[in-house]
Amino acid sequence: MTRKERWQTLLDLLVERGALEVEAAAGTLGVSAATVRRDLDLLAEQQLLVRTRGGAVPHGVSYELPLRYRTSRRAAEKRRISEAVAALVTPGEVVGLTGGTTTTEVARALAGRPDLAQGSPALTVVTNALNIAGELVIRPQFKIVLTGGVARPQSYELTGPLAEQVLGQLTVDTAVLGVDGFDPRDGAATRHEDEASVNRLLCERARRVVVAADSGKLGVRAFARICAPEAVDVLVTDTGLPPEAASRFEESGVEVLRV
Repeated sequence: MTRKERWQTLLDLLVERGALEVEAAAGTLGVSAATVRRDLDLLAEQQLLVRTRGGAVPHGVSYELPLRYRTSRRAAEKRRISEAVAALVTPGEVVGLTGGTTTTEVARALAGRPDLAQGSPALTVVTNALNIAGELVIRPQFKIVLTGGVARPQSYELTGPLAEQVLGQLTVDTAVLGVDGFDPRDGAATRHEDEASVNRLLCERARRVVVAADSGKLGVRAFARICAPEAVDVLVTDTGLPPEAASRFEESGVEVLRV
């Protein structure tokens, strides 16, 4: 296991358990306690956690794992979801992508489609995610529109009045949302109100709204609402969503694709 992989695992365990003890973490990772102590010290220097005597706790009251450390979670499910979402897009469309690990995988799946290898443009991609724009801008067949705004270090998303001003002037064929929670009664939501505001406007400017989310985020409520379930046209998720749960989304008018 590389150091990066250890760090990802330690941060994942911290999110799941709420606290870490050095000896328990060492046993889970199959490494020495000294190695775990060094890793925790380095993560604490980056303000990703707070060291305690014998372990660590999350940094701050509202803990959010930065995007670069969330890419390995449910990776197989996210790849399947991203490929299914990308398959919904027609060449020549204007596609809106919010930030997040799943939407980043959607961007990569779009970039890998042979039928989108050329065109003038093959796709127009509107995004408020710096990392997505950075990955796609090297593909000359894609027209990339990046909103302005203030960057959030955890998600690489641009938010605020500048982002909203740009989105208010555009129309989008398909908006792809990454969410922290999607409930069949309460709708799609995220942890932060500034992200929710930008994502909500993107939905309003789109002809079709697609939520791309693994099953662990479904039936879950988050702090800031993006939109009502009726505003979502398609939910693409993994087969971990039980059929009865899928039926509840369908009752709200959402087409559910389990991949």
